[in-house]
Parts: sequence; structure tokens; C-alpha cells
Amino acid sequence: MSIIEALWEFFLSMGFASMTWQQGVMIVVSCVLIYLALVKGFEPLLLLPIAFGMLLANLPLAGLMDGPTYKAVMDPETGIAIREMVDPGGLLYWLYRGVKLGIYPPLIFMGVGAMTDFGPLIANPKSLLLGAAAQFGIFTTFIGALLLDFIPGISFNLQEAGSIGIIGGADGPTAIYLASKLAPHLLGPIAVAAYSYMALVPLIQPPIMKALTTKAEREVVMEQLRPVSKMERIIFPIIVTIVVSVILPAAAPLVGMLMFGNLLREAVTMQSTLNRLLKTAEGELMNIVVIFLGLTVGATANGELFLSPRTLAIVALGLAAFSVGTAAGVIFGKIMYKTSGGKVNPLIGSAGVSAVPMAARVSQKVGQEANPSNFLLMHAMGPNVAGVIGSAVAAGVLLSMLG
Repeated sequence: MSIIEALWEFFLSMGFASMTWQQGVMIVVSCVLIYLALVKGFEPLLLLPIAFGMLLANLPLAGLMDGPTYKAVMDPETGIAIREMVDPGGLLYWLYRGVKLGIYPPLIFMGVGAMTDFGPLIANPKSLLLGAAAQFGIFTTFIGALLLDFIPGISFNLQEAGSIGIIGGADGPTAIYLASKLAPHLLGPIAVAAYSYMALVPLIQPPIMKALTTKAEREVVMEQLRPVSKMERIIFPIIVTIVVSVILPAAAPLVGMLMFGNLLREAVTMQSTLNRLLKTAEGELMNIVVIFLGLTVGATANGELFLSPRTLAIVALGLAAFSVGTAAGVIFGKIMYKTSGGKVNPLIGSAGVSAVPMAARVSQKVGQEANPSNFLLMHAMGPNVAGVIGSAVAAGVLLSMLG
């Protein structure tokens, strides 16, 4: 073999020779997402692993998402043909089993529960209604996705529409959990859309909030929340777990782990030995699962699947779901403003989406722009926490109906 032929053979063995234009585009997209995560600070804890997983999955010939290959061999003792593994497959293929089997999202919910204070929700149970109202975007977008059937090349079945609608909850783990159960082939675009809109909460929500409220409504100063006893904090996650799981068993994995994490948080003051479990739930375990979840979800964004009209429709529907959910929360906040005689600031309704604590911070920011002496953060945390529970319940409803 001549040197030229050897060089040519070497070139053909390189990824450049087999790279498709879709893979090239997805590599560029992943680099843009890495830039947004690192430079702009858009949800870096999850956007960076997702973006890098997308990069790894679209590297030609790397095979990180390839499944195992087998060959048939004859068992010498029984004479029966059996399968023998020839290649174990790629690293990300096996890590993705945690997504496919529904393991990672509930573990993240446990970490979220361990880091979240449910006190504002317990102090003001009415905020549950705001969290429920914000889930309206999920079900309207579910219907909207089904109505796109008339557009050639863009149609979604019931399971796909349900997976798209859950983006409106602004809860990445819930979106991933439901999509992995109902429409795993759409997991990549749904996850990227969900986390992108979570990161863009400070840009998307304020215009909607201001358009639906008057300056006088935004200036409303709310009364200080009542103190919440330790016993209430302990009983709350137990009661919620029992009630939700009995009524809606499909929501038990997410709600149960969320409440267990919160129970660890509150029980530490009674049993200091539980501090080890709390630190693991909100620290090391949470970080490990986030890395695995982000990398493997990003790796599902295969160029051939991702770059299609359906993906663009998913991104557009996700934005609609998030916007409608925000608007529904604010509108219900206006209803509570009227019925309470002007004691409820309707801005806290926008925090009913599940982006904790970003949505609550946006309510605080917009409120202070109207009235510098206004402090809405703790009041907005009630609907915000209710939104986490609400999105998990909505996922359970969709899974029960469509699964």
C-alpha cells in the first residue's frame, strides 16, 4: 500500500469523513448552549451538562449512545443458540438507563425538596390555588398540540402532546420524567426547551406580568406571613405524600421523593444524626444525578431527529405553554386581589410555575420596580413551591390518562 493510500485510509477512519450536516449543526448548537451557560449564566448547573451531552452524541463515530451488539453462539452443553455480547455499547447509553427507567428525575426532586422551604406555602395555603392555576398552560398546550394535526409533517399523538404540554410547568425534571414515559423519542427537544425557558424566566415573565396588571395592583404591599411551627413543617410532607399518592398513584414517585427530601430538611432539628442524609440528598447525590441526567438527556438530541419541523413546533408550543401558565397565574392572582379587598398582590401568581426560586425572584423584582418598599419574595415562594407540587400532579394526571 502506498503512502497516499495509507493516508487516505486514515482519513476515512476519522470522524470528518462521515460527519453529516445535521451533526455539524448540532455541534454548533451545543457550543452556543455552552456559551449561554458559562457566559450568560442561563441555568449553568443543567444547561452545561445537557449542552456537552449534545456535543458528545453528535461526534461522528464516537458511538457514546450506541447500544450493545450481540452475536448468536451455540451453547456446547445444551446445543441451544444463545446471545453473546460482542460490544458493550457506549458510556452514555448505559447512563441513559437512569432516565429511561425513571430513576434520575425523582432523585432530583428529593434534592429539590431538601433545599426548599415549604414554610410560606404552609403559612398561606391559598397560594396552592395560584400554583394550580399556573398549570393551566400545560393542558391548553396539550390540546393545542393535538390541533396541529392539520399542518403537513407536524402532527402529535396523545402521548407526544402530553409530553410537550408539561413544558408549561417550567419544571425540567418533571418534563424529562413524563417524556421518558410517554414519548422518549422526543426527550431531547422537550428537555432543551424546558430548561431553556426555565433559564429565560427573567426575560419572558415580566412583560406578561406588566401587561396583565395595573401599577396600583403591582404596588400592593402584602401582610407579613404568620410563623409556622416545627410540627406543621413535619406533618405537611407526610400528609401531602399520603393524599396525593392515594388520589393519584402515578404522581407518587415525584411527589413522594420531593416530600421525603423536605422531611429530611425539617427533621434535622429533631434528630441531628439525620444531617448526614440531608447533606447527601441536597449535595453529593443531587450533583451526581444532575451530571448524569444532563449528559444523557443532551445525548438524545441526535441531529437527524432534532433538526426537523416537529422540533421547531415543540419549541414554539413550549413557549406558548410557559406563557399561558404565567398569564393564568397572574389572572388568578387578580381574582384573589379583588376577593381579598386588595390585600393580595397579583404578581405572586406568576410564581405559580415551577421554576424555583427564579419565578419568585421575578415577582419580587417586578414588585419592587413599582414600589421600592415592596417585599414579595416570601409571599411568592408559596405559589412557587405549590407550582412544583402542581407540575408533579399534572404529570401524574397525564401519565394516568395517557400512559
